[in-house]
Amino acid sequence: MKFTVIIPARYASKRLPGKALLDICGKPMLQHVYERAIESGASAVYIATDDERIKTAAEEFGAQVILTKDTHRSGTDRLAEAVEHLSLNDDEIIVNLQGDEPLMPASLIEQVAKDLNEHEDASMATLCTPINTVDDVANPNVVKVVFNKAGYALYFSRAPIAWEREHFRVSSFRPSGHHMHYRHIGLYAYRAGFLDRFVNWPICDMEEMESLEQLRVLWNGERIHISEAAAIPPPGVDTQDELERVRRLVSQ
Repeated sequence: MKFTVIIPARYASKRLPGKALLDICGKPMLQHVYERAIESGASAVYIATDDERIKTAAEEFGAQVILTKDTHRSGTDRLAEAVEHLSLNDDEIIVNLQGDEPLMPASLIEQVAKDLNEHEDASMATLCTPINTVDDVANPNVVKVVFNKAGYALYFSRAPIAWEREHFRVSSFRPSGHHMHYRHIGLYAYRAGFLDRFVNWPICDMEEMESLEQLRVLWNGERIHISEAAAIPPPGVDTQDELERVRRLVSQ
């Protein structure tokens, strides 16, 4: 199976400006992300950015870079422009690896690509892990997913889903232990032709309410296949505290 990894990377970040180029044990964060993509066995890896500073740094560590427009609303829009630039066939598999995931296991990058390859009726594939803590069930920053018996997504939400009606009513979202909740991992595989359709659909109401763009896919009747991740991914980097944590993990 062949697949391509594209890493959307931007310089601007409200909480951690320039984070793609921040140092982690002697390398910019983006280089760690790129190395995880190379380790996955991808047939090609590209960095898509609108910033000359990122382009220069990425080329210095040997990455292929696609310079995109600076008007994109999301990394997925940037990804779609990169795919168009590469003139890929509609059925080719693209993995979207976020530029702030320096510790993403290479095995998961390969897993999500294989999962899409094995489910021809899906336009996208993504991963999940079981939620085992009370705080994560209630935390709106932890995106939850529910799926059917065949593994196709029914809904993604920042709310505690599925809702244990009688139990949550008296327990402040403490899981009963009798049912499983799943956390969505933001690692996606797409078919190249689907990306062009996706970015031309208008934002839907539930996507806007939840601030989750994958809901646009379900709204438009396309299918997303979900698999449980074969490994638990370490945290990404959004804040200074998370950056320091990743630095400690890499140094070990």
